[in-house]
Amino acid sequence: MSTTSWDRLLIDATLATFTGDEPYGLIANGAIALHEGRIAWVGRRSDLPANAERDAGIVERVGGALITPGLIDCHTHLVFGGDRAHEFDLRLNGASYEAIARAGGGIVSTVKATRAASEDELLAQSLPRARALLADGVTTVEIKSGYGLNLESERRMLRVARRIGETLGVTVRTTFLGLHALPPEYKERRDDYVALICDEVLPALAAEDLVDAVDAFCENIGFAPAETRRVFECARSLGLPVKLHAEQLSDLEGAALVAEYGGLSADHLEYLSESSIRAMAAAGTTAVLLPGAFYALRETKLPPIASLREHGVAMAIATDCNPGTSPLLSLRLAAGMACTLFRLTPEEALRGVTHHAAGALGLSDRGTLAAGQRADLVVWNVDQPAELCYWIGGDLVHTIYVAGHPIDRR
Repeated sequence: MSTTSWDRLLIDATLATFTGDEPYGLIANGAIALHEGRIAWVGRRSDLPANAERDAGIVERVGGALITPGLIDCHTHLVFGGDRAHEFDLRLNGASYEAIARAGGGIVSTVKATRAASEDELLAQSLPRARALLADGVTTVEIKSGYGLNLESERRMLRVARRIGETLGVTVRTTFLGLHALPPEYKERRDDYVALICDEVLPALAAEDLVDAVDAFCENIGFAPAETRRVFECARSLGLPVKLHAEQLSDLEGAALVAEYGGLSADHLEYLSESSIRAMAAAGTTAVLLPGAFYALRETKLPPIASLREHGVAMAIATDCNPGTSPLLSLRLAAGMACTLFRLTPEEALRGVTHHAAGALGLSDRGTLAAGQRADLVVWNVDQPAELCYWIGGDLVHTIYVAGHPIDRR
């Protein structure tokens, strides 16, 4: 490609490419060219083609600032009605997450608030949360349903998720989470509810192109492995990939189950067993770590990080942004928490919110800085990658590019 066709060239940059063998894939005094929404060239500035800096459409010097791929939040429940701050208070006064859920709180209380909200009201409540993620460097976000638990309300949630992407100009991947909780009207009819989800709700929403993947909450207070398998079979028949909330509170071997279906990810994983890790490794299923929920619930059981490393399982990190157990609005903070709470290295954490997070969503066109990749990237007000995990809070973003164009992150 002739350099005269490059739309934009960023020079004098420190590039964390997350490619190659160097830590972070780091390139000092680097340059990156963008063209028609893609990365056209990346490397050392000294290796630029002749006349590149003269011929590119726009040339920007970034003064040695760090550039990374745009961050990817691969597990959120960002669309919901109301909040559950009172449950935070209850937990601090000794109530467990499971006890709150069994008493009618938890997910079911958010279902009531979400069902009562119109589509526009849900959008108005959810957009500030999405903007907070964007302001901190997120350019791709996964958003789950699961607070509607009937066709009309699940459809409304997924439509709002699509509208968030359109409004903010970022990529939104939608995940159908019909098996999130048992709605009150099906309290004594579990089989009927699972049948409703598999036979009616999921097929209808998939036909409307509102679903990119299918998830379930496989847990003692959620849904059993056999019920999860039913929705996975439905997803398979519709050609949809699967992922799973697994091993957060107990070991039901959900991670092995989702691996059996070639799942994109297994998420949470505090009670993950060695045999399930081997299954994930064989299937290429990504482990999504959610330190926000671990922190908010004051958990003490750590995910088996050393074993995941040993077996070469890719580890992603996400906010799990939700009203009850992880009201977290910074993916960069989640990466720092993964370092301090789970003992990941900063490089592992940053790969977990870029390259491995892309894998957890089945996206191969982003998450690294390489020619041909989508030109989603962030210029940071820092000099070295570890600072993104080191600083607790604060505004470190200089500029965000989505598909090669700078965007208003506010």
